[in-house]
Amino acid sequence: MKEDAVKITIIGGSQGTGAQLATLAHSAGHDVTVLSRSGRGENGVRSLAGDASDPVVAAEAVTGADAVVITVGAAKGVHHQRAAVTRAVVAAMESAGVSRLVVQSSLGAGNSASQLPTVLRFITMLVLAKPLADHNEQESAVMNSKLDWTVLRPTGLTNKTPTGKWHAVEVGDATKLGGTIPRGDLAACMLESLEDDTTIGKALGVSSR
Repeated sequence: MKEDAVKITIIGGSQGTGAQLATLAHSAGHDVTVLSRSGRGENGVRSLAGDASDPVVAAEAVTGADAVVITVGAAKGVHHQRAAVTRAVVAAMESAGVSRLVVQSSLGAGNSASQLPTVLRFITMLVLAKPLADHNEQESAVMNSKLDWTVLRPTGLTNKTPTGKWHAVEVGDATKLGGTIPRGDLAACMLESLEDDTTIGKALGVSSR
């Protein structure tokens, strides 16, 4: 590992954005642990299988980490899976003395609807009402914690080739965020946020434009 490498635990890192983050972080020389139900992980990373909403499993995953990233999605038949996992991970981090947390939420959650163009805002709030309710509960658990947190709220995610560019802005900025963002760019934004203390305590909308 490089001299400034950190130990990063990714909750939900077996696929999607989490898997891309695991690859990026490992390639950058960091020590990466991935926790997922399947136990799958990218080459070179430590993989754990388990339900992150289980306090024992969450504690095993985060103990000894320098930073934690939550990228979990919904689970079939589970009510507010993201919130349940996040509450367990936050409690485990506070108990273990691990403070740095980055969480993947969604644009439209919390107070971020204002960052969407008017038409897209209406569609998003209507079509994604249930996932956004889960994210709202998730964000509440994060923001009411004692952790050094950053919440990232991406627009629609795609599997397109990363561009290496994105916009990450707080609510109140005049910028409207529409369109989509490649998962690889969101993963890069996550890794950059982990290393940027100015993002602590902020919820940022993220989009390619």
